[in-house]
Amino acid sequence: QVQLVESGGDLVQPGGSLRLSCAASGFISADYAIGWFRQAPGKEREAVLCISKGNRIEYYADSVEGRFTIDRDNAKNTVYLQMNSLKAEDTAVYYCAAFRYCGQAMGTGYWGQGTQVTVSS
Repeated sequence: QVQLVESGGDLVQPGGSLRLSCAASGFISADYAIGWFRQAPGKEREAVLCISKGNRIEYYADSVEGRFTIDRDNAKNTVYLQMNSLKAEDTAVYYCAAFRYCGQAMGTGYWGQGTQVTVSS
């Protein structure tokens, strides 16, 4: 059974940090590009970051560059999104997805269920 499960979302204050986890099962995440996406209520889903299967960052949203990064733990079949210097505008449901390569349409690939991140005082 192919599955991705996100976790780690929480309520944090502006300027704080979170690390989101994306745990894969039923396939080897190291063999796929992994993208992180987010969607705020009433807004379209947007791409945040994408890392190739060779661990090259191939896409950064301008709004998160320098604050967010991706890390892999292939032994755990898990990918992490490290989020620093969080802003209220980062509030959204965050999703991870696995693709053959970065640049595939969002309607393809394997997707998780999402995890809520809320940045507020």
